[in-house]
This record gives sequence, structure tokens and C-alpha cells, in this order.
Amino acid sequence: MKNLAGMLKQAQQMQSKMQEMQEGLVELEIEGQSGAGMVKVMLNGKGEMRGLSLDKSIVDPNDTEVLEDLIVAAYNDAKVKVEAAVQEKMKDVTGGMNLPEGFKLPF
Repeated sequence: MKNLAGMLKQAQQMQSKMQEMQEGLVELEIEGQSGAGMVKVMLNGKGEMRGLSLDKSIVDPNDTEVLEDLIVAAYNDAKVKVEAAVQEKMKDVTGGMNLPEGFKLPF
């Protein structure tokens, strides 16, 4: 029973750390770029867009398709970086224990 109590305590501590990490994701800012840095997208750790920066030289009212593609590419770049940062933070919380894909904490 002592071992079970210890495991429950560890689970509660992990749950508390997980909650802190999730709250901290709002503060995390990650930048994605495309077009050699002419388009920049800023996302927080939850994947919410917080900013968009466009170099004026790529804004052509007669060719919006290129600009649209560059914005999508910059967003996708930032999203990949956010996912990697969240995964790294998750390792800190779980003590390096790899959780199965789709496994969510807290329980």
C-alpha cells in the first residue's frame, strides 16, 4: 500500500506540473517565417496567432495568391515549432517519460 500511495502522490504532482505548463503555454511565443523572412507569424504555445508581419515589398494587390501562400507557409512553420516546444516542455513535466500519442494529462 505504501507504494500505491507514493504513486498517487507522484501522479498528483505530475498533474499539478501539467496544469502549470498548460497555463504557461499562453505566454510562450514562437515565430514562423516564409519568403526568406518577408512574412512572419507569431503564435503562442496553444497555437493561437498573436501577430502577423509582412514586408511591404511582397504586398501586391494584383497577386494576392503568393501572399496568401506565404502566410500559410509561415503559419505552418510556426505551428511545427510550437508543437516541438510543447513536446519539450512535456518531457520536463513527465520526467522524460514518453506518453503515447494522443494521451492527455491531467487524466
